[in-house]
Amino acid sequence: MPQSPKTIYQKRLKSGALKPDSVQKKAVEELNRLYQELLDYKPRKGWFSKPEEPPKGIYFYAGVGRGKSMLMDLFLESLPERISKRRVHFHEFMISVHDYVHSRRSDDSIRQGADESIPLFAARIAEKTRVLCFDEFHVTDIADAMILGRLYRCLFEHGVIIVSTSNWAPDDLYKDGLQRDRFLPFIEMIKEKMEIFHLDSPHDYRVQFLVKEGSYFHPLSSAKPKVDKVFQTLSDGRTTRQEVLNVKGRDVEVPVTVKGIARFDFSDLFEQPLGAEDYLKVSETYHTVFIEGVPKMGRSKRNELKRLMNFIDVLYEGRNRLIISADAPPEKLYSGGDHAFEFERTISRLNEMQSVDYIEKIRSL
Repeated sequence: MPQSPKTIYQKRLKSGALKPDSVQKKAVEELNRLYQELLDYKPRKGWFSKPEEPPKGIYFYAGVGRGKSMLMDLFLESLPERISKRRVHFHEFMISVHDYVHSRRSDDSIRQGADESIPLFAARIAEKTRVLCFDEFHVTDIADAMILGRLYRCLFEHGVIIVSTSNWAPDDLYKDGLQRDRFLPFIEMIKEKMEIFHLDSPHDYRVQFLVKEGSYFHPLSSAKPKVDKVFQTLSDGRTTRQEVLNVKGRDVEVPVTVKGIARFDFSDLFEQPLGAEDYLKVSETYHTVFIEGVPKMGRSKRNELKRLMNFIDVLYEGRNRLIISADAPPEKLYSGGDHAFEFERTISRLNEMQSVDYIEKIRSL
């Protein structure tokens, strides 16, 4: 028996899994509205009848840690099986769109451009999906901006209901982007077809979680379960993937990434010939970085130490969130002598990056 978003939310409040939040409560009411309308929605009553006007989707926007993804998952959990649904990270979705358009364009027997391919792609989605949920919706380049207008129009025409989360208000999407005036009709379409909800909760639950659990774990013998717990919480348990960053023709491998988070072993970053430009690219691409397995270092690891110091400087200046597992606290990581004075700054920054003040001011992507 399906339960409404409101019922699920109230049960989790009662169990202590969630804490009372007046803004989240209003967001759940909006989800409940959509849930009830979806139960009654009939896309088409007959072949010759005009389909009903579909319910309006929802566009949640807020900073990090306000519970956007949690609310989306709660809503999806509430939907009965007869309502087909799909949840996808927006970055992954756009990759699939570009791949489909490219495959149609490069097939000699088809040779279709984006204008012909996108309606077909939207129709394929509509065949299998009534509710499409996008997590971390954003627009960063002109190619995506131009595709999205055509794609969303086709999805809406097929009666697909879209729910999305974003760090940006619709009016701030692709702000100052190239030829943004061509993107403005898409923003107006979002406002027409979706209810816009600012999840401006005063509580950043991820900050509260990190303050409670910590972000620097030692010694290594007991650190991994704690790091895994933090990673699972910050990533919402999503499926991870590998990525490769290109820096002036060089490849920087990122072994684990999801939702703006990158997870590295010490050897990935500091036992490779990487430099400041590589570290800057990592900082710009991910708002949260995990570094695992930092050993105690002496003179024999002076190159690795220098790279670690450079990387911490880059993350600090970039206001990135940092989670570390190490074999000792910052004060006892280095005992070589040659770089003791320089490492004092790294110690100071590692300690500051664990503070509530720093964690509250991290940037989001």
